Amino acid sequence: MGLIWTGVLMGIGGTAAMDVWAMVLNKLAGQPKPNWANPGRWFAHLFRGRVFHDDIARSEPVSGELALGWAFHYLVGIIYGVVFVLLVGPGWLAEPTFLPVWIWGLLTIVGGWCLLHPGMGLGWFLSRTPRPWKGRAMGLVAHTVFALGMWAVALAV
Repeated sequence: MGLIWTGVLMGIGGTAAMDVWAMVLNKLAGQPKPNWANPGRWFAHLFRGRVFHDDIARSEPVSGELALGWAFHYLVGIIYGVVFVLLVGPGWLAEPTFLPVWIWGLLTIVGGWCLLHPGMGLGWFLSRTPRPWKGRAMGLVAHTVFALGMWAVALAV
C-alpha cells in the first residue's frame, strides 16, 4: 500500500478513534457530544470569505451544515494522516512506534486552538470559553486518542 493511502487510512482511523472516545465520555461521564454542525457552518462560511465569527451559533445557518461538519472533521483527520506519513516516510511505517505519532497528534491540536476555535468565536486556545483549561486538557486527551488510532492503523497495515 502506498504512503498516501496509508496516511488516508491512518487519518480515518485516528478520527474514528476520537469519535469513539467522545461517545465513551458521553455515556460514562455525561460529556456532551461534539456538535459538528458548528464546524460545518464555519467551514461553509470560509467559502463566503469569512474566517472569524463572534459566535458561530449566531452566524447564518448553512444547509447541510451537520453533514458538512462531519465531512470536514474526517477531511482534516485524513490530511493530518497523509502529512504525517509523508513526514516520517516508509521507514517509520515498517516499524511504527508510538512516540512520533503521539507528538504529531498533540501538534495537530494547534489547528483547532489557533484557527477553528477562534474562527468560531471561542477565542485563541479556547480563551473565550467558561473553562478554557478543561477544554485544553480534554483536547490534548482527544488528540492522544487520535494518535492511538493512527498508530493502531499503522500497526495493522
